[in-house]
Amino acid sequence: MRKMYFIFMLCALLIITAACGKKEVSPRAIDEKNDKCAQCNMAVMDNQFATQLILKNGKTFVFDDIGCMYKWKSENKNENIEAEFVRDYHSKEWVESDKATYVYDQSIRTPMAYNVISFQDKKDAEAFISKNSGKILNFDQLQDHRWKMNKEMMEKNMQDGHTDMNGDHSHMDEGNDHSHE
Repeated sequence: MRKMYFIFMLCALLIITAACGKKEVSPRAIDEKNDKCAQCNMAVMDNQFATQLILKNGKTFVFDDIGCMYKWKSENKNENIEAEFVRDYHSKEWVESDKATYVYDQSIRTPMAYNVISFQDKKDAEAFISKNSGKILNFDQLQDHRWKMNKEMMEKNMQDGHTDMNGDHSHMDEGNDHSHE
């Protein structure tokens, strides 16, 4: 009888300990009808360019371009970020940003013309570069990347209709140098 009591208490302790462990944070689905980029206020599409941050308080911010996420982070350094996610360029699957591999090239067209895309697997990033061009960046290198909007590409994006709800293009004139500090 004592042995059964001990096993029961041990199981209860294990269940309680597991329940108190760190909760898993996961990205939420993109709502194309309502989601706006937390940085540039453009519509966020459910595509390979969408990113998101989740704060420790549970608040989620979505972005239409990796560059917008990094610009937001540089302007909100005191926020406690729990997790950040990017999308795999090919599959559109969510990937924890610190586990992704990135490709930068000025010819890569992204919504806000920051010209950085993400891949879940490094081999896919390498294959992309071999067919196109670009430079591989890992997560640590991305932290020091110079976030500069490609003005020529941004103007082309605007001509193709990538504007906010009011048709306002003024955010592209906030200065071209969006360096991550």
